[in-house]
Amino acid sequence: MAATAIPRNVLYAQSGGVTAVINASACGLIEAARAASPRIGKVFAARNGILGALAEDLIDTSAESDTDIARLRHTPGGAFGSCRYKLKSIDEQRAQYERLIEVFRAHDIGYFFYNGGGDSMDTANKVSQIAERLGYPLICVGVPKTVDNDLPLTDCCPGFGSVAKYVATSMREAGFDVASMARTSTKIFVLEVMGRHAGWITAACGLAAQSAAEPPHLLLFPEVAFDEVRFLARVKDCVERYDYCTIAVSEGLRDSAGRFLSDMGTRDAFGHAQLGGVGQIVAQLIKDRLGYKYHWALADYLQRAARHVASRTDVEQAYALGRAAVDLALAGRNAVMPVIERLSDSPYRWQVGVAVLKDVANIERKMPADFIAADGFGITDACRAYLAPLIEGEDFPPFRDGLPDYVRLQNPAVPRRLPDFAL
Repeated sequence: MAATAIPRNVLYAQSGGVTAVINASACGLIEAARAASPRIGKVFAARNGILGALAEDLIDTSAESDTDIARLRHTPGGAFGSCRYKLKSIDEQRAQYERLIEVFRAHDIGYFFYNGGGDSMDTANKVSQIAERLGYPLICVGVPKTVDNDLPLTDCCPGFGSVAKYVATSMREAGFDVASMARTSTKIFVLEVMGRHAGWITAACGLAAQSAAEPPHLLLFPEVAFDEVRFLARVKDCVERYDYCTIAVSEGLRDSAGRFLSDMGTRDAFGHAQLGGVGQIVAQLIKDRLGYKYHWALADYLQRAARHVASRTDVEQAYALGRAAVDLALAGRNAVMPVIERLSDSPYRWQVGVAVLKDVANIERKMPADFIAADGFGITDACRAYLAPLIEGEDFPPFRDGLPDYVRLQNPAVPRRLPDFAL
């Protein structure tokens, strides 16, 4: 009789800015891992991303009922906590990588899943490399997530479709408000959205307009250098034509010298410039030069937390990639990431494919030139055809007492087996 393989445990972690659907990926992954028993043992989660793994601060998800795990599919945020913490190269921080392997060994972790963006895929790839160097048997699989939609080799990123739906909805609704008041009050509305280097979310705002007369009238992308003179001329023309002007702007808008308009002079944990307030900068510029009364809004966390208006396409893709990650791991595929492959625009059809982590890590996919209008202030038909399916469908969460009914997990700690580790 053949010997039965001893099941090994899973460690799952969430990283970076969370989304309306990252927990849908967690749901798909945990459900798939539970269904894979006895090939997989327990499913642990690292509390607050890679920091929890380094601190041996692990969560035993087996304490959660199947019902509550299923409820993750419609719950925003990061159910197990996330972090912004970038591991440097293995040579620079070898002790931290070795610590991760010690934690994995102490809890018999055979599968590591890291759910995040480009920096997270880099971390997962490096963990796979150090495990191989140290002779520890480990399968590392990345699970894509980013509202910025800037990962390469995947048609779109889980989290983006729901943000796109939210900002397009917000722009359309705000546009009706501004149009109502423009004769005697506000003539300018500016919506600032996320997007440091890539203007995907700003482009999604453009879906709200069905004609040139409808909001948003102007889009400001990081990929297009801000030209104050051209911009103000377009704003003036828009107000003269329609009596008001609505604008969507990426937080990462730059001037002709490549400087962020809203660089605060500080850096985040990944070394990125801290940005904020470009919407107000643009609005105040209009007021100072043209004299128009304005309002501006910062979508901020609202755009990525808005599970109540999530895209069904986005939810389904996030869930599918969580399940696919487990399938890849059980097939022995190491240092890979499941991706979305588009088969057609209309009808929209897609399938799950696979990419190698080293080809994804630390690479940003910006807006293609043919997605941006020739004047730099709008989107093309090609862009609209790409974006439109990603916001399709509704997937409302259950409501109780008039509010969304989301789950908060127990998240019991796994007993520690190792000494404390100083970061």
